[in-house]
This record gives sequence, structure tokens and C-alpha cells, in this order.
Amino acid sequence: MQRSVVFVLHIGYWLLYIIVLLVLSIFLKNDYQLTSIAGFGVAKFMMAVAVIPAAMMFYISYTFLFREFLRKKHIFFLFAAGVTIVCISSLTGVLMIPVFFGGTIEKGLPMIMQDVGLNSDLPKIMLIPLNTAINGVIGLVMRGFITWYEEIRLKEDLDRKNYEMELALVKSQLSPHFLFNTINNIDVLIEKDAKKASVYLNKLSDIMRFMLYETKTEEIFLTDELTYIDKYIDLQKIRTSNPNYVQFGVYGDPSGITIAPMLFIPFIENAFKYAENKKIENAIKIRVVIVKDRIGFDCENVFDESSPLRPEPGGLGNDLIQKRLMLLYPGMHSLEISSKDNVYKVTLILYNNAN
Repeated sequence: MQRSVVFVLHIGYWLLYIIVLLVLSIFLKNDYQLTSIAGFGVAKFMMAVAVIPAAMMFYISYTFLFREFLRKKHIFFLFAAGVTIVCISSLTGVLMIPVFFGGTIEKGLPMIMQDVGLNSDLPKIMLIPLNTAINGVIGLVMRGFITWYEEIRLKEDLDRKNYEMELALVKSQLSPHFLFNTINNIDVLIEKDAKKASVYLNKLSDIMRFMLYETKTEEIFLTDELTYIDKYIDLQKIRTSNPNYVQFGVYGDPSGITIAPMLFIPFIENAFKYAENKKIENAIKIRVVIVKDRIGFDCENVFDESSPLRPEPGGLGNDLIQKRLMLLYPGMHSLEISSKDNVYKVTLILYNNAN
């Protein structure tokens, strides 16, 4: 949603809220013959008590509570934090009244409490936190609506770019250059070691089967994805006699975990594409770490600054990958891409086991 539209929504809400408060203050003044409260106008008093706590609660809910708790479905912590902030916001509003209008808390607060009956009338006391809590809920609802709308727009945008996306994914999955080199390398290897060539040919067959059939589903087992990566790396290593050209490690237990297919391989393909010097030790480092609440993927490669082939962190391919991640794992992933000191690094984290 455009910032201007969001701005208008906020302005519209607060204008309506203030109008309701002004009308209510007139009603109280006429109905209860209240001309002032501790020397302050009734309208001013209501604005201070109702607006300050409400605004605090609304925007804390709109930003922090929604992002940290509601979006991640931590309902218990959302409720606990919400109650705490309601109390703090309500107390802040009451304590700010005498200070806000030029008095002091010590002198002004007792007069206010006596005028509105806060010492004896519990329902009146509860009106302030109740109004504050309602504004907190409205803040969550508004932020949820904006997020929902933005996700719909993102999906529509992805649909419009569907052809471009599919083309990029096809290039990633069925790289003609990779297939051409692998087949040629296997062909050469047949004359030297037919048995070893057969092993690599079977790995290529498994990779083709995986790409053509397994990736059609929305999710696959992480173990299958890792097996595919392992075979892909083995086929790439045919082209070098350096046994330490690539370092690949998996840490943790991937059993039973599912993820969207082909999430990691585009980054790995880029690493092989730009790590041209195959004589360097650990020119490519790939690591997958599985812990209780997340899957971490790191891929880094050494590249030559003088080479015309230089990875760009903000390239078209990375942009498409980021949009795919936003669609598949909204609010449940982080992606960092950097290029520094001849090292290109990608760090992707999928939270909650990407389920």
C-alpha cells in the first residue's frame, strides 16, 4: 500500500476519534454541569486522558506488538505485553495531565481525582485503560489490514511477472551451460574410468528427475533438497582436480523438515559461476545449519575483481528470489547478501523450520 494512502488512513482515523471525543466532552459538560476539572477545561481534560494513552497504545500495537507477536502468532506474549503497555500508557496519560497544562503532579492530580471521583468510582477508573486497549486492538487491526492488502498486491505483482519469474527459475534449474559441461566431462571420463563415469551419469539422471518431478510440489523434504545439492556439487567438482575447491557441510538433523523446493540452489549456482579460479582452496563454502526454530543457509565464494563476471547483490535474479521468499515465507525469513574483499556471501534464514 502506498505511503500516502496509509498516511490518509491514519489522519482520517485520528480526526474521527478527536471529533467523537469533542462531542462526548460537550455531552458531559451539559449533562453533569462540569465546567472544569481541577481548573482545566473538560474538553482539554478528555483530550489529554483519552488521546495520549490511546496514541501510545495504538502505535506500539501497530509497530512492535504486531511485528514481534501477532505476526509470529505468539498470542500469549501478545496478551501479556498488551496488558502491560495498556497500564503504562493509561498511567502516563493521567500523570501527564497537570504537567501538560502547566501544573504539577503533586498538586494537580489529587484535585483531578477528587473532581472525577477516581478515589471512589472504579468504573470511571476503568474507562481510561478500556479506551486505551480498544485503540491498541484497532492499531493491530489496521496494521493487519495494511499487511494483508500489501500481500495481495505482492501476489498480483508476482502474477504479472510470472513469465519472467518462471524463466529465471527454469534457467536456474536447467542451466544449459551446466548440462553441456557435465555431459562433456562424463564423456571424457568414460574413456579413463567407465565405472566412475557411470556413477556421475546416475547422479546427473537423479538431478534431472528431481528437477522435472520433485520441484512441482509446494514443499519437499529438506533431506531431498540437500541430496540434490550434494549431487550437484559432485558434478561440478568433475571440472577440477582440486579436492578442496568446495566445502559443503550440514549441521543438525534435517529429518522430517519440509521447505519450498529449489530455495538454495540459485545461490549455489551463482557461486560456481563466479568462482572461476578452481585452484583456490575453499573457493566456495556452503553450510546448512538446522536448529529447533530455524534453518540457516550460508554460501560464499571468492571472485576476481578484475573479471567481467562479477556478482551483483542487487541483480535481477536476486530480486526475483527475494520476492519468491516474501511470498513463500512472509515475516518468517531473513536474507542478507554482501560483496566485500573479493568474497560474495549469501545468508538465508528460514524461521520456525519453514513450516
